[in-house]
Amino acid sequence: RRPWDAALVALAPTVILAATVNWDLLPLAFAGCCLLLWSRSRPLAAGVLLGLAIAAKFYPLFFIGAFLVLTLRTGRWRAFVLLLIGTAASWLAVNIPFMVANFEGWSFFYRFSQERGEDFGSIWFAASQLGLGSIPADALNSIASGLFLLLCVGIGILALTTKRRPRLAPLLFLIVAAFAVTNKVYSPQYVLWLVPLAALARPRWRDFIIWQAGEVVYFVSIWWFLVGYGVTDTKGMTPQWYAVATLVHVAFTLWFAGLLVRDMMQPDRDPVRTDGFDEDADDPGGGVFDKAPDVFTLRRPRG
Repeated sequence: RRPWDAALVALAPTVILAATVNWDLLPLAFAGCCLLLWSRSRPLAAGVLLGLAIAAKFYPLFFIGAFLVLTLRTGRWRAFVLLLIGTAASWLAVNIPFMVANFEGWSFFYRFSQERGEDFGSIWFAASQLGLGSIPADALNSIASGLFLLLCVGIGILALTTKRRPRLAPLLFLIVAAFAVTNKVYSPQYVLWLVPLAALARPRWRDFIIWQAGEVVYFVSIWWFLVGYGVTDTKGMTPQWYAVATLVHVAFTLWFAGLLVRDMMQPDRDPVRTDGFDEDADDPGGGVFDKAPDVFTLRRPRG
């Protein structure tokens, strides 16, 4: 019903720039198919695709948090359980052969992620480049994970206290964005995780392009910075300016997230619910959540 919304993804500057940096388009495709199947009320099949997405990249695991919160609010537990079954089955089917054949190699990614310190694109690396000091890797794991968990709790509370149930896509964007801005690294292709979620969450060209502008600033800056990283007498970007570019990306992402929070609290500002769909549009991509009544909220009853 809104065919031009797809152009937000296809023509996104960061998709054009970052699509071939790594293999993130593969998990992106799996995750997109998961959301498509969920929107058609096929939770088991959606779970199978979600498991494949998680097997290809870690970040789709956080989708489960959004599904859980909306399940709490709507009581659609059967669909949620089917989603989990499909997710676990496909993830195990892909991973068990590698775990059995070479557990050391299979687990390397998880060990590396745990042991790595602050890295490019993170607020932690930016702080060190600005002379604010570095945090040891062990402590940084706890701090970054704790901050992400705190943001997720806040997102969950928001979703359970708004007057009207939030749509699925904005919750997904908020959770993945929370991970992106608190993680120990932000590789240039990570923006691809957020692009389709942003298009689904708030299909407004002006807002989308403003956010993309901040991401393009970061994309250009990371490569300019790497030109001179660890090398003397080069014309690469200085560490201080690279830190500023990192903070620009974070600020623009938080700004877009703020728009989604406002949409949740003021549903009449949500373009999906107020423009281009049926008059009683609720959550066209929500599957079993669409038009579902609330069975649990944290809102205090009036009176």
